[in-house]
Amino acid sequence: MDKRFQWVMGCALVLVLAGCASQKPVLYPNATLNQRGQAAGDQAIQGCMHRAQAAGLDYSKGGTVRRTAESGAVGGAGGAVAGAIYGSVGRGAAAGAAGGATAGLIRSLFARNDPAPVYRSYVNRCLAEQGYEPIGWN
Repeated sequence: MDKRFQWVMGCALVLVLAGCASQKPVLYPNATLNQRGQAAGDQAIQGCMHRAQAAGLDYSKGGTVRRTAESGAVGGAGGAVAGAIYGSVGRGAAAGAAGGATAGLIRSLFARNDPAPVYRSYVNRCLAEQGYEPIGWN
């Protein structure tokens, strides 16, 4: 493999992993958190997130994959039109799909990685039942 290609793929992997960072609840320092401590609060957050996953809830509902596929489809259609105008529908569609998918993936890497509303509500309620007060997600 070409060294430049390996370097570009390595950078892309780093960006993908950075884009996958997820948010978690921020707890208000109420009596429960003050009494039990921040470490216990962090354990409660992790436990509630695991419970949400065990209940079949997804953090993101596959948003990045869906947006990348949509961008690839739009790019492919645009490439096919350009290819028809300039003489090669197949090559235009392939180039457009590749460019669209890449653009969609890069765009999604810089988008906020907010949790799905139902997942967030489940975790917030789980924490509230334990006496914690989630005030937002970071």
